[in-house]
Amino acid sequence: MCAARRSRDFRNLANISETASTSRILNLNHVYVHCARDPDYALKPFFHNPKLNKAILIKHSLRPDEVGLFGKPRRSATKIILPFESQDLRLGGESLFVNQTGFDKQMRAFVDVMEVSGQRDLEVLRLLDSLPSLDPFILRETLARQGISPAGCYLKISNGDIAAMIAFANAEIERLINIAFTGGQSHAAMRFTDKILADRLDHELEPLKDTLRLSSSQFSDGIFSWRGFLYFKWRNLELRDQLRALIDNLMKYRASGMVDKALQAYLDEVRPRLLQRILTALDHVGQSLLHYDEAYLALIEGQNPAPFRHFLLEGPKLFFELGERVGILTHIASFWAYRMGVPGQRMTQLEYADTLHDFDQSLACIFIDEVG
Repeated sequence: MCAARRSRDFRNLANISETASTSRILNLNHVYVHCARDPDYALKPFFHNPKLNKAILIKHSLRPDEVGLFGKPRRSATKIILPFESQDLRLGGESLFVNQTGFDKQMRAFVDVMEVSGQRDLEVLRLLDSLPSLDPFILRETLARQGISPAGCYLKISNGDIAAMIAFANAEIERLINIAFTGGQSHAAMRFTDKILADRLDHELEPLKDTLRLSSSQFSDGIFSWRGFLYFKWRNLELRDQLRALIDNLMKYRASGMVDKALQAYLDEVRPRLLQRILTALDHVGQSLLHYDEAYLALIEGQNPAPFRHFLLEGPKLFFELGERVGILTHIASFWAYRMGVPGQRMTQLEYADTLHDFDQSLACIFIDEVG
């Protein structure tokens, strides 16, 4: 059983060899293979340790036999994979979970050094582990908040996406300007949006902080979470369309090659469950965003800051829950699109079952309280 699982894990690892970063995967090996000659690659590395800077990081749903690796109960963890050969991931690699018991000592042995770049890399790993998603936008914003700015090749976000996100956030925030600032300074909306998205909390944002009666630390944490909500709200528009297409394809897909009765029985079992879990997770995302919308509307239409103040205070917890669901759904949509994007290459029944099993395992961690 362990050998079969390891074989499947290696196949799955090979499947992402040409996949850049997604909401569940930070593929630094891909960056190394394709961008190592970029001058900024070495000047502004993601990790200072060169071995770690070629790793693949995955938000991983813990299996029952992995839960005991941690001192506290958790349903997912950040897995670090060091490939044996950067150019051929079919050979597999070594793996370790961030913050598993004895992590610091094991990490030093893992990358063959006495100290991991003066603890800086360990701090970055723990920061990534604290996030619900490895989405490039979220990573960039989180690292920037800590004064860390890796080269652009590590976290590729198109200029078009950045512009679209800023335009979306600007339209969302513009109605707030007249409430937070006297004199109807609607012309300040874009500058205000830039500050929220960049987390530059200077004196110009003091009126908003005062309106909401928040301390500096509460305001900083709340604005960071708000920024995440704005991003996920924008991302959700595209995600719903992607998932509608995925659900349709998922139920109609026919694998190539021989049909195994046991595998077919598994597919018949997993597909309706997977469909229901995707729809339920998508509904939970909608409910979280509705909670935000109601708090925001109370502020801008009812001029009642209390609900939005509560939203900002609860922001970190809400951000994690929303980010975890959006991250899993985005990974499923993007990975399915990647597998379907190779013309003329249909998955075998085993590959198809593996893919659906991974999707099901990812979703299982947010439906852990389900019976059965």
